[in-house]
Amino acid sequence: MTLTCFKTYDIRGRLGVDLDEKIAYRVGRGFARALSAQKVVVGRDCRASSQELAAAVVEALLAEGVEVLDLGLAGTEEMYHATTHFGADGGIEITASHNPIDYNGLKMVRKGSAPLDAASGLSAIKALAEADDFGPTKTGGTLRDVSAEARAAYVETVLSFVDVKTLRPLKILLNAGNGAAGPTFDAIAEGLAKLGSPLQFVLLHHTPDGTFPNGIPNPLLVENRPQTAEAVVASGADLGVAWDGDFDRCFFFDHTGAFIDGEYIVGLLAEVFLAKEHGAKIVHDPRVVWNTKDVVAAAGGVAVQAGTGHAFVKQAMRDTGAVYGGEMSAHHYFRDFVWCDSGMIPFVLIAELVSRKGALADLVAGRRTAFPSSGEINFHLTDPKAAIARVRARFQPLAQTVDETDGLSLEFAEWRFNLRSSNTEPVVRLNVESRGQANLLAGRVTLVQELLLEE
Repeated sequence: MTLTCFKTYDIRGRLGVDLDEKIAYRVGRGFARALSAQKVVVGRDCRASSQELAAAVVEALLAEGVEVLDLGLAGTEEMYHATTHFGADGGIEITASHNPIDYNGLKMVRKGSAPLDAASGLSAIKALAEADDFGPTKTGGTLRDVSAEARAAYVETVLSFVDVKTLRPLKILLNAGNGAAGPTFDAIAEGLAKLGSPLQFVLLHHTPDGTFPNGIPNPLLVENRPQTAEAVVASGADLGVAWDGDFDRCFFFDHTGAFIDGEYIVGLLAEVFLAKEHGAKIVHDPRVVWNTKDVVAAAGGVAVQAGTGHAFVKQAMRDTGAVYGGEMSAHHYFRDFVWCDSGMIPFVLIAELVSRKGALADLVAGRRTAFPSSGEINFHLTDPKAAIARVRARFQPLAQTVDETDGLSLEFAEWRFNLRSSNTEPVVRLNVESRGQANLLAGRVTLVQELLLEE
């Protein structure tokens, strides 16, 4: 049986079509076998189906004689942190992140919270799960609730990134989107308060609710941003933060409610770390790059490009020893957070930066002017390969550079674009950027769009 839920670096699919409890069970047993795992961390988000899928995975791991460390309701980054904290052989988070309500999935890591891809175990897990020939169950498996210890250790690590003495009494609007972020943030807020933090918080959609009564938490989509933007303005907040469902992505709004595109946050965080470690390496994805490269060069760092997606960025960071990595899609990765991504660490870092240097709007204004970008534009196409080929035929002969690290990136004197098929969704994504010429963007987007949509 071919399992369609296996993607480039995780498992994601429609419930009852690509993924169900029986498939999750097979994946769990395959995970244990492929990694020769003796100890595995398991966490889950708040989706209605996550508890049942997690139970199936736990049952499978127990059937392989594994010691299972249960986090209960927790974010993906808490699973990453716990995998290393407990010295586990791997970790599994049941989550569909920002996907539609009828989806779910599994994010998985191996020992040391290292990413899984085809070469490092994902293909082996898939083969074992598809064969479904595991034989009799083993004895010796145990289940232990480690949620309290795991969260306390995680909060301590998150708070190690901020100098509380520098914080001002900022008012920050936080939108958890009814995802898993609420309880974890509460623990971080308690830790900040104990350290004497003067930060003030306004909470929006804070209670986890797997039915997502206020919509799927995915602030990357333009139509999902107004609820946070309006709440920032209405509350008089100094800035706003919104998370996706498993809160491994963190999105920012300035005091006017304006959304801050991800590449500018990458630039700000790169500067933060380069101020502490001159000459350090900073990893970025290939979609929108000019602002990041310019910031890193000016701050005395070394920019390293990786493929899009957490598995590729994490591996590049480990290979190069990078202190920080960032994607324009709001994934931020930290060497001192087990080389993994976190949606909570950027929140405390930006709060400290605004406390020290002033309004977020002012911090990014010059960068927006110097390197304006279109934002990510998604296309649902019947024949993505043919559409991308048309764009290539039209523009590649005119390009100064061609980069195929991930999809097709073509660079010209005044503008650049990246066009790629998503690793997790059936769409083609377009990003366009320019050097100080925002008036070019709409026209260039139209040129590429016309070719993509041409029948």
